[in-house]
Amino acid sequence: MALRHHYIDRGRDAVWAVLSDPCRFGEWVVGTASSAPAGGDWPETGSSLHYTVRLGTKEFQGTTVVRRHEPPGILELEAHAGPLGTARIAFDIRDWGDGTLLILDEHPLRGIGGRAHNGLVDRFVQLRHRHMLNRLGCAAEAEPVRRGADA
Repeated sequence: MALRHHYIDRGRDAVWAVLSDPCRFGEWVVGTASSAPAGGDWPETGSSLHYTVRLGTKEFQGTTVVRRHEPPGILELEAHAGPLGTARIAFDIRDWGDGTLLILDEHPLRGIGGRAHNGLVDRFVQLRHRHMLNRLGCAAEAEPVRRGADA
């Protein structure tokens, strides 16, 4: 299980705005080349998006489904990465002073990812999460300030 937290110098609404836009996943999800809505009204429970991941010269298609949606504080996803399996990705978005504390919890569920899961894999995922949360934070901090929402 990979658990990581990150402070973002903006309110939860700015963070939620980035997370709730299915076309922006490539902006902050490491390795994602493109994304687009696939079904439902993202990010409502049961909605999904398709994405493309590039690893070197290889491309993989995947789908992510929303399993839990409680704006602007909880978003839980299940990522389906074809032969790599599935993973649970949970965002806990908390007010923290004038900003937001974002807690990310990810762990494999099924497939190769679940069977091959170990401490070494967790270290790799931690590095990926550090970069991903930095990118998400930058995207949220660049969101326009909405009157009465963010300070």
